[in-house]
Amino acid sequence: MKRLLYLIHRWVGIALALFMFVWFTSGLIIMYAGPSALSPAEQLAHRDAVNPQAGWLSLGDAWKISAVQRAKLPEVKSREGAAMNHTKAAEHEDAEVDSIVTARLVSQAEQPLWLVENSKGQRFALSARDGSLHETSAAEAAQIASSWIANRDAAQSVIKYLNTGPQDSSVRNLEAIRPFHRFAVGEAGRELLISARTGEVARDSTPFTRGLYWTGNWIHLLRPIEAISDAATRRNVQIWSGFFAIAASLTGLIIGWQRWRPGWGGRRTYSEGRNHPYRDVWNTWHFWVGLIGGSAALLWAFSGYLSTNPFQIFSPANPDKQELTQYRGEQTPAVMLNWRPTALDTDNANEQIVELAWRSLGEQAVLLGITRDGDRIPQTVAGAVTQFSELALLDAATRLSNNTAIATYTLQTAYDSYYYPRHHQNAVEKALPVLRVDLADKVGTRLYLDPQDGRLLLKQDASRRVYRWLYSALHHWDFGWLYYRPIWDLWMLPLVLMGVVLGGTSVVLGWKRLQIEFKPKKKKKRAGVAKPARPIKAEPTAQTEPELAPNLQSS
Repeated sequence: MKRLLYLIHRWVGIALALFMFVWFTSGLIIMYAGPSALSPAEQLAHRDAVNPQAGWLSLGDAWKISAVQRAKLPEVKSREGAAMNHTKAAEHEDAEVDSIVTARLVSQAEQPLWLVENSKGQRFALSARDGSLHETSAAEAAQIASSWIANRDAAQSVIKYLNTGPQDSSVRNLEAIRPFHRFAVGEAGRELLISARTGEVARDSTPFTRGLYWTGNWIHLLRPIEAISDAATRRNVQIWSGFFAIAASLTGLIIGWQRWRPGWGGRRTYSEGRNHPYRDVWNTWHFWVGLIGGSAALLWAFSGYLSTNPFQIFSPANPDKQELTQYRGEQTPAVMLNWRPTALDTDNANEQIVELAWRSLGEQAVLLGITRDGDRIPQTVAGAVTQFSELALLDAATRLSNNTAIATYTLQTAYDSYYYPRHHQNAVEKALPVLRVDLADKVGTRLYLDPQDGRLLLKQDASRRVYRWLYSALHHWDFGWLYYRPIWDLWMLPLVLMGVVLGGTSVVLGWKRLQIEFKPKKKKKRAGVAKPARPIKAEPTAQTEPELAPNLQSS
C-alpha cells in the first residue's frame, strides 16, 4: 500500500505538475484582477442623464411598432451554443411568448431609447421617438465613447474606431448584446467595447487589465480548451483534472506525514539530525511546502472539482426561464405599457437620474429613477406602486414554487452566509433589505427577494447551501472574519504562494524523474578477463604461528 501511494503521487504529480503550477499562479492573479466586463454600478456612474420630454413614446407603443423588426432577430445562443428555450407553457407567438422582462429608458448619443429584455433572453434598443428597432452605428458609438470618457476623466482623450465584431471571449455572459464596436482611447492601449445592439459600454480596459484576465481567469478556467473545442470538452477536462489533483494532493500529504520525523521526545530522526530524508534543495522545499500547505492544496483541488457539479449532485445554480416567468407573471401590467414619459417628480436634480426602469410583479408595477450612485427613487405614476407589497412578493414566491406553502419569511436588513456581495460587488449588485422566504418543500428552498424592484435575487435549496460551504467557502474562503480585507489577503496570500512553490518544485522534480526514467541505459559488455588464480594456502609453521596469533585475536 505504501508503494502504491508513492507510485500514484509520483506519476500523477508528473502528469499534473505544470498544470498545478499554472493553476496556482493564475489563481494568484485572479485575486487582484477585477471582472473583465463592467459592473452595473460602473455603467450607472458614467451614463448620460435622462430628462423625459413630451412626445416620447410609451413602452407599449414602441413595443408594437417594432414587432416586425424584432421578429427577425435571431435567438440568443448560450455559451454551450444551444438556443435558449421559451416558456414551456406558451403555445403561440403572442405577448405571452415574447413578453417584456425589464425595460429601461435611457439617453445615449442624444437618442432616447427603451432598453428592453424579453422572455426569450433577447436584448435590444427601441427608439422612444419613432418606436423603431435601433442599432447603434459606429458613429453613434464614437459619440457614446466620448461621453463616457468625459464623464470618467478630467481631460478628453483621442478616440479611434478599430473594428466591429463579436470580439474575444473575455467579455463573458454578454452574448445577448454582441457584436461590439471597439475603440482605442489615447495611445496607451486603452480600449472601449460598445454594444452595437444596445449602445451600452461593456468593457473599459487597459493592456494591464486585459493581461490580468488572459493570464488569470482565462487560464484558470481552462478557456483555451473551449476556444478550440466546446464548453462540454472543457468541463470534462476540468472534472478529470480536479479528480487527479485530489489524488496527487492526498497521497502527497500522507507521504509527507509518514516521512516527517520531528524528533520530539528524543525519538529517532534522520542522519545529521534532519527531520526529513531529503538532502537536495528541490525535494526539501517540496517536502516542507507540501507538509505545511498540502491541506490547502487538497481543499482547493476538492472544491475546484465540485465546482463542475460532477454527476449533477447539486441542483442548478439559477432558476430557468420558465421559473422566472412564473415568478414575474406572464402578463405585462397595463400601466407599464401605457405610461408616457413625463418630467421627473423627484427632489433630486434631473441630471442625476440616468435611468427610468420599469419592474413588474404579477399585476403590480413600479417605476424607479436610478441615479449615478445607484440610488433607486420611486416615481409617482397613476396605477403604479412605489414599492412592491409583502403580499405581492409572497404571491410571486408561491407562483414560482407551484403553490408550495410558505414556511417562514422575514425582512432581512443585513447580509448572511448565503446572500452577500463578492469582493468586487457592492450594494447595486446585492441590494438590501431583502425579503427572505423559506418554502415548506422537501428540498428546503429559500428565496431572497428585492422588495423595491421585485427581483428574485437568489434561489437556494439544501444542496446549494451545502455547495456554498464545500465550494465557495473552501475555494474562496469568504466566510466569517476571513471575508473581510485585509484579513482575507493575509490568509490567502501565503497559502496561494505555497501552492505556486509546490507546483514549481513539482515541475522540476518531475522533469528530473523523467530524465532518469527515459535516459538510455548502457549495456554492460562482457570482457574476456581471466579469473584470478586461486590462492594457495600455506601450511602454518612453527615460526609463523606465534606472529599470527596476536592478529587473529585482535580481529
